[in-house]
Amino acid sequence: MKFSLIIIDMIHDFVDGKFGNENVKKIIPCIRELKEFAKKNSIPVIYAVDSHIKGVDREIEVWGEHAIEGEWGSKIIEELEPQNGEFIIKKRRYSAFFSTGLDLLLRELDVDTLILTGTSTHICVLHTAADAFFRGYKIIIPKECVAAFSESDHGYALVYMSQVYGAKVLSKDEIKRIIEENQNL
Repeated sequence: MKFSLIIIDMIHDFVDGKFGNENVKKIIPCIRELKEFAKKNSIPVIYAVDSHIKGVDREIEVWGEHAIEGEWGSKIIEELEPQNGEFIIKKRRYSAFFSTGLDLLLRELDVDTLILTGTSTHICVLHTAADAFFRGYKIIIPKECVAAFSESDHGYALVYMSQVYGAKVLSKDEIKRIIEENQNL
């Protein structure tokens, strides 16, 4: 099993900007801990971030302007700032796979198992999980490293991803143990 840590939409507009909320702020330490663990274990770290074209992207019709490419709201938060050797995939839709180079990058890295973190559990994490499943990847969700607008949205999405996409919803410590032991899920 070859893992990759995917950090979804931990950008200013979703943490402390237009759509920011306390639920998202609470997951920052968990993601940072998993990121450090991934680096120590030679696990690729990939950021998937909303980066919209002003006045063009359809998602803006639904949510209003947010995460406009080049603006503060589309920048990754300082607490999780990318380091050398980490990858950034810009996305214009909910899924990190839709019309991006993510699948090609993962295949070039020989990754078969994705650890999905970030926000929002019921939107971008869920749609990324769907596309990962459709492409044959195994999915792991550290339950305390994803967040949504509400606890009900969060809980629903975790159950849905588990039941429909076979995602393993585990604690970050369970995931770290599995990686250390290189166990199969």
